[in-house]
Amino acid sequence: MRDAFVKELIEIAEADKRVWLLTGDLGFKVLETFAEKFSDRFVNVGVAEQNMIGVAAGIAMAGNIPYVYSLGNFPVMRCLEQIRNDVCYHNLPVRIVALGGGLTYGSLGYTHHSVEDLGVMNAMPGLKVIAPGDPFEASAATRALAKLPGPAYLRLGRAGEAYVHPAPPEFSVGHAITVREGLDCAIIATGAILAVAAAAADLIAKKGISVRLISMHTLSPLDESAIRHAATTKTVLTLEEHGPGGLASLVAEVLVDTEVRFIPMRLKAGAQMVTDTQLGLRARENLTPEAVVENLLFHLNQA
Repeated sequence: MRDAFVKELIEIAEADKRVWLLTGDLGFKVLETFAEKFSDRFVNVGVAEQNMIGVAAGIAMAGNIPYVYSLGNFPVMRCLEQIRNDVCYHNLPVRIVALGGGLTYGSLGYTHHSVEDLGVMNAMPGLKVIAPGDPFEASAATRALAKLPGPAYLRLGRAGEAYVHPAPPEFSVGHAITVREGLDCAIIATGAILAVAAAAADLIAKKGISVRLISMHTLSPLDESAIRHAATTKTVLTLEEHGPGGLASLVAEVLVDTEVRFIPMRLKAGAQMVTDTQLGLRARENLTPEAVVENLLFHLNQA
């Protein structure tokens, strides 16, 4: 996703001189092409993420569209006051880009686990919250944000994520993507864990079960109609690399007045305290294709 984001941003910046890129002293090999082409619109603020948001707010007030880029928690948790007061309060077109959402940097430990960000960002007034499911969606989201008013948060994986879509899908902020249709149950996923959901859908389809797969790439504004449509299957499972307050919480609010079987699969409280690889942590938290299938089969057999 990282490479897809940077490639798309360079193309956008070539056509729109209002586009800036700010970084918190990282990503040099990836960002150097942008820095070389647009040296007057590239700022390395150093290890000073709070300042980075403040500088971006000033650049936006001057009529520009700044993208700020950093790892996981750093542009979110360290900068929450600046995001709330400098960016959201003034409804500025600042795009906060977090690389390594979820457990991507799991081997680096607690400080690099970004598993509360979606809930925190979703609470910010007027902030669009987007977590693309694959590199195609990451490219489309980057381009879409260049055209939208107001602030936005873009949660990316790292690099090397699988392509879930066979070709670039139709992408619109606030409108979920139905990856595949199904009648027996539905899986709603957000972020890079969409590939796990797709693998689970393939496995359960081999058992003769028709599963609808939805990429809920935008959490704010939330596509409630897609959630209610998923509920017509009577069994809805959500999958996310996030703790309480993320996708499952939002979907539960929509489905509270229905009789649908709701299965939230997310990180348990305290998951961020463990250090391991992303795959190791996913296995530990039962966020694997096999665990998704087992969970769905159990609930479908209870019907």
